[in-house]
Amino acid sequence: MLPINTKDGRVIEATLEGSGLPTATEVKISYAATGTGEGCIKIRYCAAGGKVQVEPGVTAFFLENDLHSGKKMKLHFPKPTSEAKLLPRQVAESIPFSTTKLSEILNHFRVQPRSVEAETLRQTIEECEGAGIQGEDKYCATSLESLVDFCVSKLGNKNIKVYSTEVDKETKQEYKIVEKGVKKIGDSSVVCHKLNYAYAVFYCHEIQATRAYMVSMAGSDGTKAEAVAVCHTDTHTWNPNHIAFQLLKIKPGTVPICHFLITDTLVWVPN
Repeated sequence: MLPINTKDGRVIEATLEGSGLPTATEVKISYAATGTGEGCIKIRYCAAGGKVQVEPGVTAFFLENDLHSGKKMKLHFPKPTSEAKLLPRQVAESIPFSTTKLSEILNHFRVQPRSVEAETLRQTIEECEGAGIQGEDKYCATSLESLVDFCVSKLGNKNIKVYSTEVDKETKQEYKIVEKGVKKIGDSSVVCHKLNYAYAVFYCHEIQATRAYMVSMAGSDGTKAEAVAVCHTDTHTWNPNHIAFQLLKIKPGTVPICHFLITDTLVWVPN
């Protein structure tokens, strides 16, 4: 259990379930960047606009009734490659985080204007400043404290658990759900995606009508995976041209649509 002080003075206990979160003495986190370059966050799938990047030959979406022992799916869990530090709240709040202050931000981090790095920073800030999709309450956290504040404000619980997908090694192969390998971890959750930025920034959002599961699987080569699956139970507002409907051959608002989260995503649920 990790005690964390919230903004209003409360102390919550966060249980770290393979979350990759720092310990009380290690404020460091290593995840891969998730920006798609299309204004969409990977695995968020941009339900409103239908812009999705789907890796060929890999199961991107599946039905909730597929979550049972013996089910086989071809999956790819990319290995995190980037490393960024979570700043203390006091430090994070002293650094501008706004497109109107982009020149100041670039100067602060010694990034050349019109460089690839500058464009990356701009895109991340714009993603955070943009409006959320329908039914989404979003927030970009620039410190561990602000991340916890948002999650606690949404989950309303002093005791929360943090989950993430963990895999022995990066492979793209067929995985099989093991016996008794499906565990529902929450009917409400906050999902936080790691963004590509000069320091750790998490795009957190609470989307209504979801269920979260922890799924134990084994690859054909013996690789073990503990993966978080999120099922969206109400898709009637999704773009009818969304690729998930095409792949699963279903219509909006009929049955829950699920997907696994990659290793650079945190899922917070009430304990």
